[in-house]
Amino acid sequence: MRVPVDWLREYVAVPREATGLDIAASLVAVGLEEEGLHGGGVTGPLVVGRVLTLEKEPQKNGKTINWCSVDVGSANGTGEPQGIVCGAHNFEAGDLVVVILPGGVLPTPQGPLEVSARKTYGHVSAGMICSERELGLGEDHDGIIVLTRRYADDPAMLERCVPGADAIALLGLDRETVEVNVTPDRGYCFSVRGVAREYGHATGATFSDPVADLAGRVPPASPSGHSVELADDAPIRGRAGCDRFGARVVRGLDVAAPTPGWMRTRLTEAGMRPISLAVDVTNYVMLGLGQPLHAYDLATLGEKIVVRRARPGERLTTLDDVDRALDPEDLLITDGGETPIGLAGVMGGASTEVSGSTTDVLLEAAHFDPVTIARSARRHRLPSEASRRFERGVDPELAPAALQLAVELLVEYGGGTAGDEVTDAGSVEPPAAIRMSVGFPSRIVGVEYDPATVTGVLEQIGCTVSADGDHLEVVPPTWRPDLTTAEDLVEEVARIHGYDRIPSVLPTPPGGSGLTHAQRVRRTVADLLAAQGLSEVWGAPFVGEDRWVALGLDVAAESARTVRIANPLSDEQPWMRTSLVSTMVDALRRNVSRGAKDVALFELGLVTALTGPRQPAPTEDVGVHPSDTTLAAIRDAVPPQPRHLAVLLAGDRDRAGWWGAGRRAEVVDVLELVQAVAEALAVEVVVTSDAVMPWHPGRCARVSLTDGTVLGHVGELHPKVVAALGLPARTVGGELDLDALTVAADRTVTATTLATYPMAQSDVALVVDASVPAAQVHEALVAGGGDLLEEVRLFDVYEGDQVGEGRRSLAYRLTFRSPERTMTTDEVSALRDAAVAEAARVHGAVQRA
Repeated sequence: MRVPVDWLREYVAVPREATGLDIAASLVAVGLEEEGLHGGGVTGPLVVGRVLTLEKEPQKNGKTINWCSVDVGSANGTGEPQGIVCGAHNFEAGDLVVVILPGGVLPTPQGPLEVSARKTYGHVSAGMICSERELGLGEDHDGIIVLTRRYADDPAMLERCVPGADAIALLGLDRETVEVNVTPDRGYCFSVRGVAREYGHATGATFSDPVADLAGRVPPASPSGHSVELADDAPIRGRAGCDRFGARVVRGLDVAAPTPGWMRTRLTEAGMRPISLAVDVTNYVMLGLGQPLHAYDLATLGEKIVVRRARPGERLTTLDDVDRALDPEDLLITDGGETPIGLAGVMGGASTEVSGSTTDVLLEAAHFDPVTIARSARRHRLPSEASRRFERGVDPELAPAALQLAVELLVEYGGGTAGDEVTDAGSVEPPAAIRMSVGFPSRIVGVEYDPATVTGVLEQIGCTVSADGDHLEVVPPTWRPDLTTAEDLVEEVARIHGYDRIPSVLPTPPGGSGLTHAQRVRRTVADLLAAQGLSEVWGAPFVGEDRWVALGLDVAAESARTVRIANPLSDEQPWMRTSLVSTMVDALRRNVSRGAKDVALFELGLVTALTGPRQPAPTEDVGVHPSDTTLAAIRDAVPPQPRHLAVLLAGDRDRAGWWGAGRRAEVVDVLELVQAVAEALAVEVVVTSDAVMPWHPGRCARVSLTDGTVLGHVGELHPKVVAALGLPARTVGGELDLDALTVAADRTVTATTLATYPMAQSDVALVVDASVPAAQVHEALVAGGGDLLEEVRLFDVYEGDQVGEGRRSLAYRLTFRSPERTMTTDEVSALRDAAVAEAARVHGAVQRA
């Protein structure tokens, strides 16, 4: 919001010596962040000049320049005409123009530009004849400013335009404009009136509300007022699209009458382009008070205006000459309930536009539902100054005063007559009272506010406050629809009393707290994998069905386990991921594409894992605290999101060098990482063969807890998956349920005493069917070896003629140790034989000679 400082002074007592920078600093103190300062950038000799001669000189480049002789009075120190080269062609000899002489400074996007005499097009140009854009008055750069035409209808201003006169004051370039960023909850600050009120809060300056003066001149509604019907039969969330509609008539208006110069200047300084008197007046009132207005050509209207929702198939041509298909949620202004003549709160229709033949106008000032207007503006991609204000909330009591000001301006400057027709249809519910403990602000902010301070601040911002014991009943002002809860009031107390008065205190953490068990597990796992040479990555948790297809997964099954995002960042990835591997492959592929041949990655992240039907989540209006029942329903609708651990390895695991050849990453490397994680968490896992996508059917293993809980799978990615995703050949990896591991690790581990007696080892080679997994033979040896069996290690595998076809030999080293004594050879042999016997019983193992 751009606020001209001289306009601001009309509404609040800004000290004469206060600059735009001072005003911006004061507004920052109450939460209105400065966006920029405008004006005051032109310095040096900027004067009025009269063009004495103008010679057109064609150039070789096809351009024609004007070599001008310009009378600048005594401003150049000699009184002689000034020679200036100008490329514009919208002026002629005898015109009054704006000239900046050498030594003057113009503001540019690149910084200040000092004007000097320089040779160009064969002449020495001693200055510059200026356009609006060069002076920061507007965006017009097609021609220079011609004061003769600019002030043709303003004799008083034209009298001041004598050669050599100071043009800085003449054009208002000595005036400043403060631009502030208005947050969505402070819609009332989209007006000079609102910003003036905030400046008064910040500095204590007296605020003079222009609405208070206008309200005393507002006539009562009359039976002859233009008929208006509010017929919203499809309100959004139970809130009517329009609850108040005011209208006034001005007759005999001269629409060709010029907008007064002071109003054009203010509109330009506020960032709006002057258009015509009727449009400029409505914009001026909107900028000044915050109430959007719209003007209709009364001759194009029927006897009744009906405000209703759009019907299927309806269309409307708006003022920008675009034919728009309307949505049933759109709120319309219609003629007699049939013909749409405006998209309420957004833009009017072309059929009732004020034109050159208009003599009578109907002015509209209404109060619309913010949600309705915001949705229409976004649906039609039609943001407007009006919708920007309505969607943030406009004061419902403002319409009559805004209409009165607009009528008075049109009568004064357009020669019109205020009609007796006064319409004020509908009614607005007063703001609801908020009950708050008087000590609540102190408890929330942490600063001691006495009751008088709390009450004083709330009354200062316009609230009506009544005490009820230790509680306050607070009724917010109509221009603050954002104040709906006690917390909102607390924010106002802190803001007005001063954010700078809130001390910065470092909180002291309570003793005995620290990382949770789950946090310690995640940190342990991440540290371990990083120490093993893996790099941690993070991937966005969104996938598309094409990724499931590439991974060889059942699309229907995967979509049943997850949820689809209503407004995804990318239409190609609308689903929440069900596995980390499905998104980690992007990080692997990106690293490989950038030259990394040997890559080892891991990720700790959430996945979605629905186990039943999806449940819709209920919603509440913005600003309404959900009930406990609603919160419980929302939580129930959130799908389970377990945390997983995934790793991917590609290229060499052991790199080649002077020490020898390298070794490609294999499935056993992933299994080794899994075993390291399990040991670090003191969890025992069981590894068995399996065949699930996206893993290679012959190189896939299932990882489970001893109670049978499946943690996940590891393996080599299926060749089809590798080809579909463009990954390095024989990429390996795995994914585990880290939450399940965390639960399994949440137990007390009893340390065993280290044995000091020597160990005894015995090697056995067992011949079994080739289909028997080595891990199962290992389990049988452990089960038969007894309590003194300390370790079983597979150190050799043989398949060949010596063991027969379909058979293989597995060689194990069994380590025994007694915690009480040195074991004898006979004891070790007996225990070894018992272990071999168990393997023979379970798997038919035969000891190889």
